[in-house]
Amino acid sequence: MIFINPKTDFAFKKIFGSEQNPEILISFLNSLLYDGHSRITELEIINPYLAPKIQGIKDTFLDVKAKLTDNKTVIIEMQVLNLSGFEKRILYNAAKAYSIQLQPGEDYTLLNPVIALTLTDFEMFEDLPQVISNFVLKEKNLLTDYPINDLELVFVELPKFTKELDELGSLADKWIYFIKCARGLESIPETMAQVPEIRKAFEVANQANLTREELEALEQREIYIHDQRNAIKLALRQGIEQGIQVGREQGIQESKVEIARKMIGVLDEQTISQITGLSLEEERLRSLGVDPDSL
Repeated sequence: MIFINPKTDFAFKKIFGSEQNPEILISFLNSLLYDGHSRITELEIINPYLAPKIQGIKDTFLDVKAKLTDNKTVIIEMQVLNLSGFEKRILYNAAKAYSIQLQPGEDYTLLNPVIALTLTDFEMFEDLPQVISNFVLKEKNLLTDYPINDLELVFVELPKFTKELDELGSLADKWIYFIKCARGLESIPETMAQVPEIRKAFEVANQANLTREELEALEQREIYIHDQRNAIKLALRQGIEQGIQVGREQGIQESKVEIARKMIGVLDEQTISQITGLSLEEERLRSLGVDPDSL
């Protein structure tokens, strides 16, 4: 078998955003949000997977939105690129989903909780060792919960998950392993197949079950992500090279100034200028500790 990569947002939405297989998303959310307990028994996928509508998308992300039986909204997103402003976007999307529940004049008591569940293929919180992190509103000093905890941000950092197949224990372990490693598997591992919802997820992810149009759309999305990664690497390399060059030039200039200072009183200004390459005016100002560029 060849499985599509669940870390690609296109594939992620196909697997977890299917109206035909809501049990997949139910099991997935129960594992990550409620420690595997069956707190969620039913849900409505608000923006289900529709291949024709998302085909050809190049610069937007594909999230999955679901409403639970208690009217709680969950926004699920798979993010592979660490882009500038990403943390703010997560907060903005959650706050927006919370605020748009009300029509003008409606009472605030009608607002229902929102959970933003984000899986990242990069580390977001270097100081936190855990794979899954939960953020809620708390009092700054005493860490007491805000009376209404209607906004919750949950992050799953895939690079921090290092368990091998024979080390998987919890349902969350198995789902995270599926997300991270399914693309490299050739069959459904026995320990994973024992969970009906995960077995079904593998079936949906089986490349043989995709249409030609879906395969083309998936390929386009993977190419886009690959290009974006390369663009980020190029920008980073150019920034480093530019910083090194600026630092080198600055170091040379500072060396010249230091040499000029040591020569004051030993050689005349004209000779110092010729040796260091500094103009007479620059040499005078810098010897007094004044940066000519600041004037």
